[in-house]
Amino acid sequence: MANLDNKTLVNLYRKMALIRNFEEVMVNVYWEGKTPVFDIAAGTVPGEMHLAAGQEAAAVGVCTHLRDEDTVTGPHRAHHIALAKGVDIKKMTAEIFGKETGLGHGKGGHMHLFDSEKKFGCSGIIGAGLPVACGAALAAKKLGKDWVAVSFFGDGTANQGSFHESLNLAALWKLPVIFVCEDNAYAISVPKAKSTAIDNNADRAASYGIPGIEVRENDVLAIYEAAGEAIARARRGEGPSLLEVKVDRYLGHFQGDPELYRDKNEVGRLRENDPIKKLGESLEQQGILSSSEREAINNAVAQEVAEAIEFARQSPYPKPEDALKHVFV
Repeated sequence: MANLDNKTLVNLYRKMALIRNFEEVMVNVYWEGKTPVFDIAAGTVPGEMHLAAGQEAAAVGVCTHLRDEDTVTGPHRAHHIALAKGVDIKKMTAEIFGKETGLGHGKGGHMHLFDSEKKFGCSGIIGAGLPVACGAALAAKKLGKDWVAVSFFGDGTANQGSFHESLNLAALWKLPVIFVCEDNAYAISVPKAKSTAIDNNADRAASYGIPGIEVRENDVLAIYEAAGEAIARARRGEGPSLLEVKVDRYLGHFQGDPELYRDKNEVGRLRENDPIKKLGESLEQQGILSSSEREAINNAVAQEVAEAIEFARQSPYPKPEDALKHVFV
């Protein structure tokens, strides 16, 4: 904490608290209308839902360094990344609800969020964001800007061809892109040890002659520090970096996932190392936040989330006659 001012530290806590509250509220909202027998197509939010409770530190630790001009691509589990990049929470929530006021006018849903103002996009296709980030980084380089691109992806994606192709191209062309692997130990239901030949995906960076940095703790301050160095390096024109960060997935791969592949006590153990709780307690111990100020932040983000949910509920659905608007045909 010695290298960070109090405002930044409090901002890190607030952003993570906002994301956690949103994801935990979405758990209950998603289940509306889907019981007593789970019907994925029913309810307030039809379709799949991938939530990121436990992965907040990666998004916030990286995106706090970014500007609106920097591009971020995310995977199918991307609410935390969108909010960390500054995407409007009301528009994002409305999109998740399939409403006209959403980022994509209700036509993309939670896995295909897109915000041109914040230069953020995500995809339900595994590994799809890495080549896009390379394209954005190439554009920045051609324009002579010091903009960077960041691509977030899961540890399972590191076994996809697009991962290796993107790292190779970025290294070859010295592109200002940072590849961020969120290692939550699972590729859907497959443990990392059963899918990946090496322990640390960061080691793969050496094959392309670029830095590979591993952050072994789900700690926003450690991630913030590592990301800051990689982003600064990219802005200086020194090329790409691969950052692998340890995160924890408290919820299933998707809502409705029976999680039979996990030990029933695993999530409880993971929550003992909750990065939001750890940072909040540390800020209190150092006198940066009082307990009442911390409670006020938690109440404020809860109100912000509640207002976003209500905005989405009250927003209209797209009109049937607008089905072919804003889409490629």
